Amino acid sequence: MSGTVSDFGTGVLSRAAALIHTLLTVEALFLAAAAPGLAGLLLLGPDPANLPLAALCLLPLGPAASAALYALHHRGRDLTELHPARCYAHGWRLNAGPALTLWTPLLAWLTVIAFTLTHFAATGLPGWWAVLLGVIGVASLLWGAHALVLTSLFTFRARDTARLAAYFLFRHGRTTLAAASLLVLAAGLTALLTEALPALLAAPLLLSLLHAGRPVIAETQEDFTA
Repeated sequence: MSGTVSDFGTGVLSRAAALIHTLLTVEALFLAAAAPGLAGLLLLGPDPANLPLAALCLLPLGPAASAALYALHHRGRDLTELHPARCYAHGWRLNAGPALTLWTPLLAWLTVIAFTLTHFAATGLPGWWAVLLGVIGVASLLWGAHALVLTSLFTFRARDTARLAAYFLFRHGRTTLAAASLLVLAAGLTALLTEALPALLAAPLLLSLLHAGRPVIAETQEDFTA
């Protein structure tokens, strides 16, 4: 009887239930933290002139996603030891400032690229410039994915996080490719179904990003932390 009690919460079904509970809780908290920006996005029209306002609406997503990554990384596997809401709140308090420090300039940079591409005919630049800007925009997003994982799980100065994210962009090609696949998936869901779907699936998408980033996390712990 004591063995049955001690094993409670550690079986396969229990671990699956713990994961589902954590994902649902983190998803709800992510949506709550990002709600002001998401509501603003719903009110904006598709006019390219609204791109700066859209960037402002996306600002809360940085801290919200960072807190979600923190909570998912520190999630309990045992049904008797689940505290996803507490982990999320702690991650938000810990990482909101550092996440915004990197998320804000990234959004500004991507807004400049998007605005230029949507008004490209007026620039008079050759067509290959549009391709180059698109490649730079994608590379910036992938850099941002690495930076988001690093700033969510480690305490570095912003410039050190930025350098490490750039380093890992090429150092761990499989992780970068996995992040690119997630970006393609999110873009496809947005284009084919609804803009809200990536936000509604934020927790599993971020868990996949975390899983893909395990080599980056392991190397950072081994080589770049005391």
